[in-house]
Amino acid sequence: LGLQTTPNYTLIIQAADQEGMGLTNTATAIVEVTDANDNPPIFNPTSYEGTVEENKVDALVVRLHVTDQDVPGSPAWQAVYRIKSGDQDGDFSITTDPKTNDGLLRTAKELDYESRNRYNLVVTVENAVPFAVPLGLSSASVLVMVTDKNEAPVFVPPVKRVEVMEDLPLGHQVTSYTAQDPDRDQRQKITYRMGNDPAGWLAIDPEIGIVTVAQPLDRESPNAINSTYQAIVLAVDNGSPDATGTGTLLLQLLDVNDNAPTVEPRSFDTCNREPEEQMLTIIDRDLPPNTFPFCADLVLGSGANWMVRVVKGGYRVGLKLKKELEPGEYSVFLKLMDAQDKAQVTTVTAQVCDCEGPTKNCERRAYVVGGLGVPAILGILGGILALLILLLLLLLFARRRKVVKEPLLPPEDDMRDNVYHYDEEGGGEEDQDYDLSQLHRGLDACPEVIRNDVAPPLMAAPQYRPRPANPDEIGNFIDENLKAADTDPTAPPYDSLLVFDYEGSGSEATSLSSLNSSASDRDQDYDYLSDWGSRFKKLADLYGGGEEDD
Repeated sequence: LGLQTTPNYTLIIQAADQEGMGLTNTATAIVEVTDANDNPPIFNPTSYEGTVEENKVDALVVRLHVTDQDVPGSPAWQAVYRIKSGDQDGDFSITTDPKTNDGLLRTAKELDYESRNRYNLVVTVENAVPFAVPLGLSSASVLVMVTDKNEAPVFVPPVKRVEVMEDLPLGHQVTSYTAQDPDRDQRQKITYRMGNDPAGWLAIDPEIGIVTVAQPLDRESPNAINSTYQAIVLAVDNGSPDATGTGTLLLQLLDVNDNAPTVEPRSFDTCNREPEEQMLTIIDRDLPPNTFPFCADLVLGSGANWMVRVVKGGYRVGLKLKKELEPGEYSVFLKLMDAQDKAQVTTVTAQVCDCEGPTKNCERRAYVVGGLGVPAILGILGGILALLILLLLLLLFARRRKVVKEPLLPPEDDMRDNVYHYDEEGGGEEDQDYDLSQLHRGLDACPEVIRNDVAPPLMAAPQYRPRPANPDEIGNFIDENLKAADTDPTAPPYDSLLVFDYEGSGSEATSLSSLNSSASDRDQDYDYLSDWGSRFKKLADLYGGGEEDD
């Protein structure tokens, strides 16, 4: 039977008795022909070619087509593909498309053009179920061509470990770390640069890949985990497009004795009577033999009140008060030295309490070394603040006060009989009423001189301030006019005679004139003053026989 020609049969069956001569009856039988795997799948065509770019995984290389006369979708129709030869390293894989029954040839690994750029594969096909009768397998040949691609440079080795001392000087060479370009058919230039350099300790020559020290190395840095510093180095070619390769550089930093020992904690409380010993832990960030054993000593006068010892085991010190001290805060200067004589002085703050025995009896209070407590300090600060406020108030009060001009002459020093001090505004006897206009004559009050040998030159008169309206300004008026007279360019540089009102010969007070205008002056001849003009008329009247003042 052939399913492909007659899928089913309808049969009419007749039955008769008496050897076919008797009664008869008929029945219908339908026979369905089921499929059997008697038709093998056949490649169409039987040869294929495909190309794939290197370094790609699961890339489709080629699709293989087969025909099968069995019922589509049945197990006898489903194709199963196998690579028979040409793929010794397992670089390819082949699967079946469930819809089309085609074979899909893909890359299973990254192909390397430089290693192998051509593959000749032989692929066979069979069904999902065995053949019903012995049949031969169909096969096809597949030619796979690998195309070149710009690949990233490769560091050799990918991870490089180097041991260096942590005190290498700046600019010193650490190592040489270079990469190779796998693209042999392409002439490309490789340049280097630092990728991930957490602490910025390293630098690399972009041309030759020499790694040097850019910043001081430090084994104790948090960037050096277990004394190992990790940095990423990049190698970039000039292909199109460019490709970047990475390498890992591990620096194993060897210890140098660059850390002196210190202690933790750096403060403690203690009683000032029968105190217990305080235990402090020695911290040294270096590694042996640059650490243990340690030596401890007290310096800068701390040994007078304290004593110290290194506890058995070597990584603790005991600090204890030797004599009773006043309660307060004290600084203890502790010097620690490691096995290589690396030393450092650590300041430990001790809070001494007024108590006895264990530290738990110490009631913590704030003291200063001088013995003053917080209340005393606050009192001092309060007093200073009050004094500052008082000074501020006095300053404000002084600035708000009205400025009072002092009189030119105190009343008790005024020796004149008929002239009062300037702040006198009231009346009085007419013979004691002084005419202030004589004092505020402006230009008439300027100093005059007497020379009998030459006549004074005629020059511009100086500018003098007029009489102020406010009597309180009389002092300033006199001072300003005096300064004007002193700086008068027309005043000659020789002795001058000041002009004063004549007080009379019977005055009890002495004359104000430095030349003593007395009877002896009458012997002098002052007639020449009349020839000097109107400006000297008053002098001529006074000394030249003119009218006398009443």
